[in-house]
Amino acid sequence: MPTSITCTSLSFTWSDGTPVFEDLDAAFGPGRTGLVGVNGSGKSTLLKLIAGELTPADGGVRVAGEVGYLPQNVTLDTALKVDEALGIAAQRAALHAIEAGDVADEHFETVGDDWDVEERAIATLGELGLGHVELDRTIGEVSGGESVLLRLAALLLRRPDVLLLDEPTNNLDLYARRRLYAAVESWPGVMVVVSHDRELLDLVDQIADLRSGEITRYGGNYSAYEEALATEQEAAERMVRVAEADLKKQKRELVDAQVKLARRKRYGQKMWDQKREPKIVMGARKRQAQESAGKHRIMHEEKLADAKDRLDEAVEAVRDDDEIRVDLPYTAVPPGRGVLTLRDLELVYGARVAGLDLHGPERIALIGRNGSGKTTLLRTIAGELAPVAGEATAHVPLRFLPQRLDVLDDGLSVAENVARFAPGATNNRIRARLARFLFRGARADQRAATLSGGERFRAALAALMLAEPAPQLLMLDEPTNNLDMASVRQLTTALESYEGALIVASHDLPFLESIGITRWLMVEEGELRETTPEAVGYPA
Repeated sequence: MPTSITCTSLSFTWSDGTPVFEDLDAAFGPGRTGLVGVNGSGKSTLLKLIAGELTPADGGVRVAGEVGYLPQNVTLDTALKVDEALGIAAQRAALHAIEAGDVADEHFETVGDDWDVEERAIATLGELGLGHVELDRTIGEVSGGESVLLRLAALLLRRPDVLLLDEPTNNLDLYARRRLYAAVESWPGVMVVVSHDRELLDLVDQIADLRSGEITRYGGNYSAYEEALATEQEAAERMVRVAEADLKKQKRELVDAQVKLARRKRYGQKMWDQKREPKIVMGARKRQAQESAGKHRIMHEEKLADAKDRLDEAVEAVRDDDEIRVDLPYTAVPPGRGVLTLRDLELVYGARVAGLDLHGPERIALIGRNGSGKTTLLRTIAGELAPVAGEATAHVPLRFLPQRLDVLDDGLSVAENVARFAPGATNNRIRARLARFLFRGARADQRAATLSGGERFRAALAALMLAEPAPQLLMLDEPTNNLDMASVRQLTTALESYEGALIVASHDLPFLESIGITRWLMVEEGELRETTPEAVGYPA
């Protein structure tokens, strides 16, 4: 049987009753498929169901072949050795024992036919840019991005038939992304990848668009999908205009028919009153007119109802991706006002900042390789980590949104989480503001634990931007992780409304360029230095 994934009548609902799918049918065959859709549509949930990490409420998943799964949030025990994380520790130990002269049967059973496992592991690490990572090192010695690549290396070593990747470029610097792109391009089996990374999605063979609980397929990569979608949407908008015109026409015809019928009724009544014809003839004519009028009215009402249905269908086919709209006047910082001062700062993991002054509504991009110290610097400025030496002084209210989005309490609703940061705000005020972050009505009551990655980010961003006092310095660490394309546009719109100072650590260059960065700072070899966007390119 060829390698494939088949989902039949798949249904899934979260424990709080929030539905995700109902009777979803989907199939994935050989090749690379990009699974796209708005945040909250169920992309990550579908991958977990296929991987067997969640159990469907109804329906089933059948996979022909072994499955390898890279989750959105990779967490590895920092005490693990690299060979343990790769899943080859037992085989390595058996090989070394045999090489040392121990010929016990259990060692040969452990090795099996995989005598070159150590060489393959080293080669795989090299292909992913991890040639410097020794097999006996511990996970605690590698960066977050390197741990993602280690998890991918473990999957590649297993050589599964089906590979599921959920936002694999999260936390990866530009160099590491290149390595991952190469691994994706050379993958020979079935691959389903969920990502907001446009360059990665341009490497796939087809796009599966998950929307409103159904999957629509588009041949080609993401660029081809966008072109097809634009053509489809133009046609849908034309159909809306046609349906609107038809609805107006049917309304006019119904009114005209009602006017004609009213005239006939008045004429018939006049004939009856004047008794110009025998009573039996007039009675038959009256009944005939009433029947005719009834049929005429029903016909026009049915046409009008059909026109309304066609308009509803046409409108439904037009996508309306809402945008975040925020009005935050208290976040404004006057030009020239001191916002942040860093002096002779030495961070806990060795990076140094001789000096930095941030004034007014500046927008700083903080870039650098994985493990260079960007997150450590932001956490130090936020007061989460104490510096080894020097000082970091914020002169205005600041808020920090970390990669982990752990500012939310999973046991509370979205509205309750925002209330924690703005205890003086009324419930009505909180809900009115949350509506601008697209949490309307019952969605504001959804528990944080049930939110998708993008929804969780939006809720965390709302909690920080609506906090009291209003933040005049906002620091974001890899904010586009877990966000679909529409959500990235929403974030860009929200940040356009923000009038305070901004520091963003990100590997997403198109996003950084879209939010009006005024200064570019790079953490390199333990030092913070000024750079330019022209100097920050994708390496070969």
